[in-house]
Amino acid sequence: MISYVAGTGAATGFTNAASTLGSPERFSGEGLIPGAVTPFQPAFRPDEIVSLGVGGSLVVTFDHDVTDDPRNPFGIDLIVFGNAFFTDSSFGVGVVAGLATEGGTIAVSADAVAWTTVRGLAADGLFPTLGYQDVGPYSTTAGQVPTDFLRPMNPTISFSSLVGLGYEALLDKYDGSGGGVGIDIGALGLSAIRFVRISGPTVSGFSPEVDAFSDVAALPPQADLDGNGVVGAGDLAMLLSAWGTSDPAADLDGSGMVGSTDLAFILSAWTMGATP
Repeated sequence: MISYVAGTGAATGFTNAASTLGSPERFSGEGLIPGAVTPFQPAFRPDEIVSLGVGGSLVVTFDHDVTDDPRNPFGIDLIVFGNAFFTDSSFGVGVVAGLATEGGTIAVSADAVAWTTVRGLAADGLFPTLGYQDVGPYSTTAGQVPTDFLRPMNPTISFSSLVGLGYEALLDKYDGSGGGVGIDIGALGLSAIRFVRISGPTVSGFSPEVDAFSDVAALPPQADLDGNGVVGAGDLAMLLSAWGTSDPAADLDGSGMVGSTDLAFILSAWTMGATP
């Protein structure tokens, strides 16, 4: 972390900026109202998120460059996690109705001198954090299958396409990801960054909260058999069509035969996606 300034209206007690370092929260409310972090039930403890307030700001630094890696899923390189959440049109069931977000302007830099603002995305916005793949929308216990905080959401998914979805359908959209706001630094004309700045609003009424940041992990290049930048169903289909042959394009382990080890490689890469 480089700096933190609590702005006007920052939530009392939510000013421990060090809480944004490390992994996003998977479980919140210990000792109060415990619950797994889901898109309907965000992290909310003072030691888990930091509040910015009007005119506030937070600057963090990674200990390595976050690069515009063409092997990153969907071209996303950086993920910002806030504590936005979906409102529920059928409370207790988990049907997406609205998005409770408080904004937050994101800017990135390679040297903490020249900053590039990320337009059209809010730090405390889409997509709300999901800690586990095997819990309900208001679970009071932790799950057994964690999501991948290094795997971004598909940026083509719009909020409007989520409205009305039930919880299981929503989990399908997350596809193993832990959510967060995904940023393609290449689209900003940058090849690498190391610093991220989140700024609060200039008018009262909103105070963005920030949980964490992550550097997306690149997919193994050889697992992307169809060359679309994502390891998925198309790659699996290509591997299965070459099963039992010596096809070098699908022989990922170099054994001379396409088989179970190659399949395991595809499946492990499917859900792959580092923290400051």
